[in-house]
Amino acid sequence: MAVLGSGPYTYEASGENWGKLPEGWFYKEAASVAVDSQDRVFVFNRGNHPMIVLDREGNVLRSWGEGVFANPHGVTVAPDDTLWCVDNSDHSIRQFSQTGTLLNTLIEPNQPAPPMSGRPVNAPTRVAIDPRNGDVLVADGYGNARVHRFSSDGRRLLASWGETGTDPGQFNIVHDIAIDREGWIYIADRENRRIQVFDPDGRFEARWPDFSRAAAVHVAAAGGMEELVYVGEYFGGSVPAYHKAQRLGPRVSILNRRGQVLARLGDLPYGAEPGQFWAPHAIATDSRGDIYVAEVSYAEYGRHLSPPRELRSLQKLVRQG
Repeated sequence: MAVLGSGPYTYEASGENWGKLPEGWFYKEAASVAVDSQDRVFVFNRGNHPMIVLDREGNVLRSWGEGVFANPHGVTVAPDDTLWCVDNSDHSIRQFSQTGTLLNTLIEPNQPAPPMSGRPVNAPTRVAIDPRNGDVLVADGYGNARVHRFSSDGRRLLASWGETGTDPGQFNIVHDIAIDREGWIYIADRENRRIQVFDPDGRFEARWPDFSRAAAVHVAAAGGMEELVYVGEYFGGSVPAYHKAQRLGPRVSILNRRGQVLARLGDLPYGAEPGQFWAPHAIATDSRGDIYVAEVSYAEYGRHLSPPRELRSLQKLVRQG
């Protein structure tokens, strides 16, 4: 075990793959993770059971999605505990019940818009649901540099904004999206290494720098605390010297909604030991404030090993105190 953070932001990490998977099951890598109102954990992964549902202790409750997805990328739990799943390879965005029944299709599979056309969508990455009205906001993504707002039923495109670039309001991979209870929008602008904050109407308000490839952003409140912003960061660099460098990522950072850093979880370079990360790709929290970190460890590291192998794909950070 390793202790990360300090004070009210102290967590214990085992460094092991979390979840008691049956023999023959594997994540390969966890692309995304989300937690519902009952603290059920949904692991959207690229293994042999694309959606694995676990309880807080890591016991498997069910699985589904075999043969449905081309490349799982993002899962979001809506306020009604339904699931929105984003596949960046077939460009689809679909809503499912907790048991895998298809409820709604926002974007049909294999019908992408032209790259960088600004039209929805091309290789989207995740959605967020506006808690005020149920609108669906799309991070779009790898093949576009846009955010789209759809009506709650998905039938109307209400607004779009964003373009490529490094200036305020511009994007270099809109990789993740989160919305707080007041409707403020947080974008993980990954290759610009920052979080950008927009008001509910999509107007740029702030940019938070000083991240190592901000891949994941998550907003939540736990245990009576204020809403916090959790940022998952990729590695700091591939030059051999960076294999030993510290405080550059991969790591998890915790901020308040004003952009003040409250904690950095993980000072060490990438690795499998407790307190280290491979490649945080998505973050979720439960009602007790525990943090679940989905890592695309195979794509970034495991596939380059000889022979290729799965590394840790999902880590749970248990809040202390």
